[in-house]
Amino acid sequence: MGISKLFTAGGVVMWPLLGFSVLAVGLIIERVRFWYRVNSRQSRVVREVLNLYRLNNIVGALEKLHKNADLPIARIFLAALELEQPNPEEFRLALESEAQAEIPILKRFNTIFETIISLAPLLGLLGTVLGLIASFASLNLGDVGGTRTLGVTSGISEALVSTASGLVVAIFTLLFANTFRGLYQRQIALIQEYGGELELLYRRHYEERGEKAYAPSR
Repeated sequence: MGISKLFTAGGVVMWPLLGFSVLAVGLIIERVRFWYRVNSRQSRVVREVLNLYRLNNIVGALEKLHKNADLPIARIFLAALELEQPNPEEFRLALESEAQAEIPILKRFNTIFETIISLAPLLGLLGTVLGLIASFASLNLGDVGGTRTLGVTSGISEALVSTASGLVVAIFTLLFANTFRGLYQRQIALIQEYGGELELLYRRHYEERGEKAYAPSR
């Protein structure tokens, strides 16, 4: 069955299904590029920043973070490290606040994916129901077993095209939406882990500065 015949058989609901599929593909491409950029660079950048900060090279750590400010974890670290002499509690709050601000970016388009997954099968079912109504409307009781019966059977098979199309769009979108959801959960866990490491290092440096400040002069 060609594309034109497919759309003719599926009826009017094929056009919104086509729009959903194009929208889903576009958003999936954007999310794939986003997660590839994050997963390919983030671990290396975080290790380098933590090593620099561990050696008390704060300037080098900030420079590294600014060069990679397109990464969520870099923006989270910058929000805390650019504070002016915060105490450990303020440092922790800065990390947590920026992490919360990054969540919408990590979960971007999730609502649209869920909408497509929910509506595509329903649109397909609606197309099938409309096709069945049109097929049976053309059948009279006196024609049962006659020539029009073959046309009704053909119409029923064509009406099922819209349901199949809706399921294909929903299943395709669901596969990628679940993958992105898994990446989001993994990213949240990594943010907590890396943020905890940075907070521990800051507390250590903060305590060392305090000890030096109150150490008796010789």
